[in-house]
This record gives sequence, structure tokens and C-alpha cells, in this order.
Amino acid sequence: MCATCGCGKGEVTIEGHEHGHDHPHDHHDHDHAHGHDHHHDHDHHHDRDPESRVLAVERDLLAKNNALAEGNRAYFGERGILALNLVSSPGSGKTELLVRTIEKLAGKLVPFVVEGDQQTTNDAARIRATGAAAIQINTGKGCHLDAHMVGHAVEHLAPAEGSVVFIENVGNLVCPAGFDLGEAHKVVILSVTEGDDKPLKYPDIFAASDLVLINKTDLLPYVDFDMEKAAANARRVKPGIKVLPVSARSGEGLDNWIAWLMGARAMVLAGHPLGVAAE
Repeated sequence: MCATCGCGKGEVTIEGHEHGHDHPHDHHDHDHAHGHDHHHDHDHHHDRDPESRVLAVERDLLAKNNALAEGNRAYFGERGILALNLVSSPGSGKTELLVRTIEKLAGKLVPFVVEGDQQTTNDAARIRATGAAAIQINTGKGCHLDAHMVGHAVEHLAPAEGSVVFIENVGNLVCPAGFDLGEAHKVVILSVTEGDDKPLKYPDIFAASDLVLINKTDLLPYVDFDMEKAAANARRVKPGIKVLPVSARSGEGLDNWIAWLMGARAMVLAGHPLGVAAE
């Protein structure tokens, strides 16, 4: 059991390549993992109480993940690749929004996609139907992607220099907040069917994100959702966070989303991947 998020151990499959989901991942040896420390210190804490041992394991796990994430970030930065970590609840319309985004990017930017789901390759198949290259990670019982999985997936995907890599995380608003994947930005997708109080219920993921896409705005006449309240709640959690209403179905707001994305890419090409993206 993962000490940080509670997900069970299991087999992680990356398009036919199986990796044991046994945190921490010490066999992460692809060429862009720099300075990864394989030393374990939690074996030396037998005199601690159980709660202290759990905290030590959590710190060790997150430290190792963060080291691998920095390796991923260096890989992306050296190649001028914009990497975005898309997070949301299940059913937010994330994959459909990504399909429409890829269509809108035609002729502007080459997309590559890392798909994360517990089971099935359905979403990767939907992405590949657009003509974009995609690779599926099935996490089994795992409730989030981590930097190790993404690093290996990117090796197989081999994104082109100057491209964009969309990492579609497992549908979950809790665990992905704590795991850096090496992305330039987290983008959280909130649908109008979920409730305008979601940012207050799940503050960590909104605090970790740089952009909120409020999806399914075409359903606003049929649901009890206050757009202004949702945006205000997001900014209570993270002052200044960008909020864009969009609809994958009607196309509303997609041009604004693409403009933000192109601004973020310009920052990467300028050597400032963590800079402020386009307003």
C-alpha cells in the first residue's frame, strides 16, 4: 500500500510493458533521470513509533518522485517541449476536451499524449483517432501517475522537439496533487455538473494548478452552477489562478484555452517553463 495516497500495489502497464507499482521506484534508469539517490533511510528508523515511520516513508517516496520529476523536467526543457499535467474528477469531459484541443492545434503545434487510467486503452485509442501519437499507462489499483511512470512512457513516446506533451492523469482530485510529473503546469478541469464548491472541497489540486478550465458550459442552463462563484472559490484557494470557461461540445472558449497554451509554450521556448503563461 502506498504510504502517501493509499493506492494498492499492482502491475503498471505502459503499452504492453509491465512495471511493478511498488513505491518507491528504484529501477528508474532512463537517460534523463539525473541525480537520483537510491539510498534508503527509512530502514534506520526501527526505534521510531509507527506514525513517525509512516511519515518517514512518505517523505522518502515524495523526495524520490520529485528527483525523478526534475529529470523529466530537464528532458522537456532541453527539447523545448511544453508538458501539461491535466487533472480532474472522472467524468469531467477531460478526454473529449483534449480531442477538441488537438483538433484546434492542427498546423500550430504537434501534440503527444500520455494517457493515464486504471484500466483499458479506450482513451488512448480516442486520442490516436485524431492522428496524434499517444501512449497508455494503466495503473491497476493506483489512483495517480507518478514521475517514474511518465518518464518511461515519454521514452517510448519520443516526443518531437518543440512539441506539447499532454499528460492526462487518472481521474482523481486528491492524489495527483502531491505528485510532480515534471510538467510546466498542472491544468485542472472542472465540469459544471460537479458543483461550484469543488475548489473548496479539494483545495490541494487547485492550489497546485495554474489554470482552471470550467468545462461543459453548454449545460449551464440545465444545472445549478454559479460560474462566478466557482471562479471566486478557486481564487480563494489560489489567488490569481487563471479561470477559463470552455465547452468541448459547442467549442465555446476553446480559442482562449489555445491562446493560453500557446503563451505557455512561448515561455518554454524562451527558457522559462515555470513562468507566467499568457493572460
